[in-house]
Amino acid sequence: MPKLRISEAADLLGVSDDTVRRWIDMGRLPAVHTENGRLAVEGHELAAFVQRQADAPEPGVTVAASARNRMRGIVTRVVKDGVMAQVEMQAGPFRLVSLMSREAAEELGLEEGSVAVASIKSTHVVVEIPESS
Repeated sequence: MPKLRISEAADLLGVSDDTVRRWIDMGRLPAVHTENGRLAVEGHELAAFVQRQADAPEPGVTVAASARNRMRGIVTRVVKDGVMAQVEMQAGPFRLVSLMSREAAEELGLEEGSVAVASIKSTHVVVEIPESS
């Protein structure tokens, strides 16, 4: 399983290194020590953590948003059948799902905890700004 440095986990979560360390100290995010004695987070533990965070309600009200076309995140689930694979990933607060051939998923080595980039190409993108209260 992949091990991520604190700074890598922070980048994927969109928070500071200090926030990740606080979550580790509070027991919210399990950590391990690498061979060189530094703290790291196992990929599958980070995947489970972001899933729990995604299930929690978002604080505050969004006033404007627009997602970029390339989103770096962590794979949270891979389901393969005979021909196809469904890959789910969490990129910050965004859950993305991709359907691809099983062969492509295996060639990329996608598994829970893998770091990946979702490139999104669409001919129809809707950008919305909710009504202010």
